[in-house]
Amino acid sequence: MTHLNESSESAPRDEYMHGHHESVLRSHTWRTVANSAAYLIPELRSGGVLLDVGCGPGTITVDLARRLAPGRVVGIDASRDIVDRAAGLAADDGVHNVSFQVGDVYALDFADATFDIVHAHQVLQHLANPIAAMREIRRLLRPGGVFAARDVDYGGVIIAPSTGGLADWIRVYREVHYWKGGDPDAGRSLKAWARGAGFTDVRSSASIWCFASDAEREWWGESWAVRVTESSFAAHAIESGVADLADLQRMAAAWREWVRDPNGWFGMPHGEVLARA
Repeated sequence: MTHLNESSESAPRDEYMHGHHESVLRSHTWRTVANSAAYLIPELRSGGVLLDVGCGPGTITVDLARRLAPGRVVGIDASRDIVDRAAGLAADDGVHNVSFQVGDVYALDFADATFDIVHAHQVLQHLANPIAAMREIRRLLRPGGVFAARDVDYGGVIIAPSTGGLADWIRVYREVHYWKGGDPDAGRSLKAWARGAGFTDVRSSASIWCFASDAEREWWGESWAVRVTESSFAAHAIESGVADLADLQRMAAAWREWVRDPNGWFGMPHGEVLARA
């Protein structure tokens, strides 16, 4: 399958492949600056103004707002329901220097040079034209401002012990991701995409999520066991012809078997960039 890139001028196909099933949000609400944006911490200064693109349920966004206070943080997402959920989290936590709104990463409703930092976590992998999105983001940065992006690279995922069911899962995941118009190996391309978008000062790094303890395996594996049969991912896998329900049920069983195995280990690598305007 061919991933759409900068050369494609067709309308982007950017529906979020996972949807917002409870099993998906279970993993998203675990995310914080410490476990998902540590590479950005040296750039966070009190009083800064930050845009969080694709903010999801807002856990990273609210954490960023705490660290930048009294600075201002805005989170945007394509889903009204998720934006409302994020706003509720901020209100519940008493964080008042953050706001949330629906937005389109290709046409952001902000003036040029508005933000010190634009942050995007696990966003660019889902876009049909990530370079176009980066160009729009670069427009919003003040001189010297930083675009911070982190995306997984499924080509480097390691699962132990390896089983047929989990090998099928990673194959189906990648094919569905491409079918939706994204790139499951986006982490390795962030540097090239940033340069293609006109950034010349680009620093790259990498980090990994690792799930190995009994509690981590239970949380991550059970989340995927449910997601693989009940979330939008399951519907897309069937619609695309990549898998049928029986295939997905076997993958769910493989995830639960992995959860029970005390030797279970999962490594998920991420590429990161700090691109300065």
